[in-house]
Amino acid sequence: MSLNLEQKKAVVAEVSAAIAGAEAAVVAEYRGLTVAQMTTLRAEARKAGVYVKVVKNTLVRRVVAGTPFACLDSHLKGPLAFAASSDPVAVAKVLSEFARANDKLVIKVGAMDGALMSGEQLQALALLPSREVLLATLMRTMQAPVAQFVRTLNEVPARFVRTLAAIRDKAQ
Repeated sequence: MSLNLEQKKAVVAEVSAAIAGAEAAVVAEYRGLTVAQMTTLRAEARKAGVYVKVVKNTLVRRVVAGTPFACLDSHLKGPLAFAASSDPVAVAKVLSEFARANDKLVIKVGAMDGALMSGEQLQALALLPSREVLLATLMRTMQAPVAQFVRTLNEVPARFVRTLAAIRDKAQ
């Protein structure tokens, strides 16, 4: 079904708003997926904060023109689903996990920071831990020397108290 001009403007505005704060965008071919499978993909993406929409390639070209995702323009051929997220790992992870379970979804290319990423690079990005896990690891690493220093400082009075207790026990 063809969209009229007002509907096309609405779609362009919606997708533009979705990619306004996005760090990464991915296009994937969905040829052969059923409606139920696409609904499942959209639900999983929504849970992870990833925007997924099937949009006409001409409209996506209008949306990405003049943005860091303009490098996707030459790869917009065929039936494609467009995904974007403010967390680059999340968008790669959601699509990679779904593609692993459904071989009909083929990740074509992605863009991050104005650079084009191949499907293999997106797979590698999907293997990274989430942002929260990376921040927790960083905080644990930064906290370790301080915690060890506090334990060392605490050992001096603790050893003194144990020595006094041993002398007391020996005297009795």
